[in-house]
Amino acid sequence: MSHLSIDPGASVSLALLVETVTAPMLMAHPAPVCLEVDIDPSIPVPADPALTTRVVRSIASQVLAELDAGGDLMITACQTDSAVELEIADDGPDIDKRSRSIPIAVAEAGAKLNWQNCPQGGAAVTIVFPQRSAASQKPETRSIRRAA
Repeated sequence: MSHLSIDPGASVSLALLVETVTAPMLMAHPAPVCLEVDIDPSIPVPADPALTTRVVRSIASQVLAELDAGGDLMITACQTDSAVELEIADDGPDIDKRSRSIPIAVAEAGAKLNWQNCPQGGAAVTIVFPQRSAASQKPETRSIRRAA
């Protein structure tokens, strides 16, 4: 029997990175958790892949700690002109009944966290990654000067 391992740090798709990071966490979780991932595979990893991996792992770990008896976990994302928003929602306790921390990786990625209660119960955290500028995505930018 062979095991295929995917390095989340090498992912270019946010969906693949999220699934690669969360799958081993769910398998190791002591109670059953139903995972639903709804992320368009064309959404790119919004920050350095290793940094994004640390952010996802840290937030997912906090969420799973609240699901000690099991439950549902839904991870969605959308891309706008100014940001990539990754939401991790669960059917655990309300946000005022859980501990929350802001991982250093969130600040390193220039991201922001928005915590809120879900209308159907549980809580959600939205990680807002600012959209990378075109200049920051290119390895080299050049200035062109025209002769007067």
